[in-house]
Amino acid sequence: MEAVIEEEMKVRILATIKELSAQLSNQIAAGEVIERPSSIVKELVENSIDAESTQIDIYVEEAGLRKIIVSDNGQGIHPDEVKLAFERHATSKIYTAHDLFRIHSLGFRGEALPSIASVSKVTLETAIEDMPGKYIRIEGGVVVEERLHGARKGTTTTVESLFYNTPARLKYVRTLQTELANIVDIVNRLSLSHPNIAFRLVNESNQMLRTSGNGDLKQAVAGVYGTDVARKMLAIESENLDFKVSGYVSKPEITRASRNYITLILNGRYIKNYTLQKAIVEGYGSRLMVGRFPIAIIKVETDPLLLDVNVHPSKKEIRISKEAALASLVIEAIQLSMQESTFIPSGIENLAFERRSSRENTYQQMQVDFQTEKSTLAEEPQPLEIKKDNSNFLQPSNHNEPIFKTVENMQEEEVVERHFPQLYYFGQMHGTYLFAQNETGLYMIDQHAAQERIKYEYFREEIGHVSDNQQGLLVPITIELPLDDYLKINENLDKMLEMGIQLEPFGKQTFLLSQHPSWFEAGQEEAIVKDIVQMILSEERVSVKKLREETAIMMSCKRSIKANHYLSDAEAIQLLNDLAQTKNPFNCPHGRPVLIHLSNKDMEKMFKRIQDPH
Repeated sequence: MEAVIEEEMKVRILATIKELSAQLSNQIAAGEVIERPSSIVKELVENSIDAESTQIDIYVEEAGLRKIIVSDNGQGIHPDEVKLAFERHATSKIYTAHDLFRIHSLGFRGEALPSIASVSKVTLETAIEDMPGKYIRIEGGVVVEERLHGARKGTTTTVESLFYNTPARLKYVRTLQTELANIVDIVNRLSLSHPNIAFRLVNESNQMLRTSGNGDLKQAVAGVYGTDVARKMLAIESENLDFKVSGYVSKPEITRASRNYITLILNGRYIKNYTLQKAIVEGYGSRLMVGRFPIAIIKVETDPLLLDVNVHPSKKEIRISKEAALASLVIEAIQLSMQESTFIPSGIENLAFERRSSRENTYQQMQVDFQTEKSTLAEEPQPLEIKKDNSNFLQPSNHNEPIFKTVENMQEEEVVERHFPQLYYFGQMHGTYLFAQNETGLYMIDQHAAQERIKYEYFREEIGHVSDNQQGLLVPITIELPLDDYLKINENLDKMLEMGIQLEPFGKQTFLLSQHPSWFEAGQEEAIVKDIVQMILSEERVSVKKLREETAIMMSCKRSIKANHYLSDAEAIQLLNDLAQTKNPFNCPHGRPVLIHLSNKDMEKMFKRIQDPH
């Protein structure tokens, strides 16, 4: 063994320094630039955009692994320069170091074409106005054919047999549906970045995207996310001495479970920037639920001198000078849009009416159905005692076994043994907190957290049991999704079915909901399914078990009473009775405390009736 190691060391010492071949250099560069088929689509389409095209057509087969064709009506390439375009670091975008800091084009490094050609078979046909066209074919970085060719003005690039000479790269490629979804996502971003260009994406004769190219960003949004979403987008616009911000953001009611629906466009280039994504969410203030994100298309225009786009070969990450000022401008633009669209005048009379009506119309304001027996409780004298034998308005299942064997469930076995105190309810504060007492002291209860716990245990039971108790629909409900989301969900229909949700493909980006569990609330079927869809999309791999757990949490949170909802005495008592019958009445599904206890001694200490021992 020692002899082998010594021999290897000799070889290393004797190894001479050599310049890598052009082909090997390009294959190394391809590892940075060409990660998957969508990377090729991005680079070729960006070249077409730089060529001032007004129409760009993209055609793919087998998610781009077999074939990718990008055709445009742009300026084309001079026949004498076609071969040079496939040389490493050959570019028409920059000429001096000065140009590097004033970049207006999407591509400029001169790596894309040689990198693509080194790991595939490439055919390029191009022509400029009033000149003969040129045809060139390259396989694995080697030119195999080159000739003059009659072609229309513009460029058509065909990429075939991706990674045929680097098969190790294929192991990093995912399923065809996932790769196709990545391509759709890239083309979506580019079409939103350039609404003045007509894009068309076709996958094996199926047209997946078509935009008009009339320059109307809102029409481009409709083409990507659907007309329903486009109607609920709010325009934003703001500027200072350095930046101009414009675009569209969704109303607070339209949210998603991930930041993937935020598109940032900087001088026409789609980028990723955590600071600006955070600023967009911050602009909504408290209007967004925790863990939810808006759909947003934010366009930023600025002097290229404030940008460094030469950070990474993919050019998605960009250094921005005065980034904090830009983030503040984004927040300001969104806040202004939110105020203009949701501003409601307030005054003493409005507040008085709101308080009065909140007590008179509690049943209408709460998103929960209480049982009729509360009316009898309302007649009881104060203080009102909470008795554990009251019926639960949620009518939970009789199953005793928890469906989800999580750490929380294991802890709940201990919780069951703990005694929930007998309480006497006596008041409410700010329509948010309930107050109760007993001989040991004061109890403060968060009414939203309490009902979250009650509903969570109900939904966890119901969602965990897919039985014959299903609701069939005479008229199926259509669920429309962006195309890339549709493709991902199409791979997870079995998980939806295990939860009792039957979705059937209907068209290129629509499902039909024909059956759902009976616990779905009437009128909320589409909203519930879309929430579950977002859970699946937010994670690369999600089990049915986890999906059920997350759905129960989501349903309990969304369908529980919120702050500033005043309860009648009867409703408050019923809520506490229901809480007392849960397995874990002490924490909501997110882990927050449901009730806090101040003992008599604690109260005496606070009022200095007794002194802390020292």
